[in-house]
Amino acid sequence: MLFHSPNISSYFNASRNSTSVRVWLNFTASISSLKVVWRKDQKLDQAIHNDKSWRQCAKVIKEVLNEPGQVIPLRYLEKRRERLRLPIKIETFLSRNPLLFDVYYDRIKPKTEPFKFLRVSDRLQRVLDENERIYVENEPLIVAKLCKLLMMSKDNVVSADKLMHVKREFGFPNDFLENLVPKYPDYFRLIGNPGEGNSFLELVSWNPRFAKSVIEHRADEESELTGIKIRPFFNWKLPSGFLIRKEMREWIRDWMEGPYISPYDDASNLDQASQEMEKRTVGVFHELLSLSLYKRIPVPILGKFTEEYRFSNAFSSVFTRHSGIFYMSLKGGIKTAMLREAYKGDELIDRDPLLQVNDNFVELLAEGRRQRDEQLNLQKQAVKNDVDVVSMRNSTLNDLDVTESEEVYSS
Repeated sequence: MLFHSPNISSYFNASRNSTSVRVWLNFTASISSLKVVWRKDQKLDQAIHNDKSWRQCAKVIKEVLNEPGQVIPLRYLEKRRERLRLPIKIETFLSRNPLLFDVYYDRIKPKTEPFKFLRVSDRLQRVLDENERIYVENEPLIVAKLCKLLMMSKDNVVSADKLMHVKREFGFPNDFLENLVPKYPDYFRLIGNPGEGNSFLELVSWNPRFAKSVIEHRADEESELTGIKIRPFFNWKLPSGFLIRKEMREWIRDWMEGPYISPYDDASNLDQASQEMEKRTVGVFHELLSLSLYKRIPVPILGKFTEEYRFSNAFSSVFTRHSGIFYMSLKGGIKTAMLREAYKGDELIDRDPLLQVNDNFVELLAEGRRQRDEQLNLQKQAVKNDVDVVSMRNSTLNDLDVTESEEVYSS
């Protein structure tokens, strides 16, 4: 079975000339010369937009949690708005998200005027405590992800500082290097001190259970289900209305029919310009995105790992060249690589268990905004009632005036 959907196979075969000779183009032209025109996918862009609000809130929460005693003067936080890219004043932010922080007055120095301070609310603290429980419950998953990231890398070593930069993308807890890694000396060795720019996480032992990609697992499951040996393959699907040139369709068809190369296989002997290396590179990106929480990673972050995963300098062209597998979003002015098969419309199909950490924040924000809306509605109703009372009073007075006028006129 070559293609997951018969429609894909017919899509390529329809454009195939019966007299054409099947070749890999021998890569006589550089792979990078094979161009696909970028096309906007509104539904996948919407998936990124949906997370904008809570991500902004998470930055502010992190800023407060990193302060001594986890408290901060409100005016200090106001001065950091530009760095946090917060487009509204802190006071406005607090009114829109009333359950995140408690506001109280304290002095920065003795005998000074008291100022407003922020501290984590009890409601937010319960969410943070629940998230710690989720991390503990999913510790085997986090360990497996870390092992896989190291097993795909050159020499099974990755910069510890770079791993800290992607902890949010893969759902790692903030303290995973300090508290989780030392618990598994059979898997990991930390070299150097994280944060000093020269620290590395090294794989100690190779676990064959982790050396199988999402694509290989899928092929095994289909083989077991059908009773027919299915070789690993990429799902390839373009949204409706998306067209590519005939020569590109032919190249993709031939490329898809080539053997799958696991991202966990040794690639040290592969030529960077070969079709085999292209196959492996796509496999590595597919696996990295599959391991991520939202099945998407900003391209600049992927670029930090060029050396570890043997990406070429023009690696980002892979996402447009293989636009049936990936989507390159430009939402928010940042290039983001997304895995097409992971989404139905703007919703994730299979949700990572660690996403519950983010879901808890989203639910807290929604609860706070519901309370705020209810209070605003009560205030509006109170104002309306006051207006009605005044209106009724004025109407009564007017009626009395008319009655008195009529009595005077009658007399």
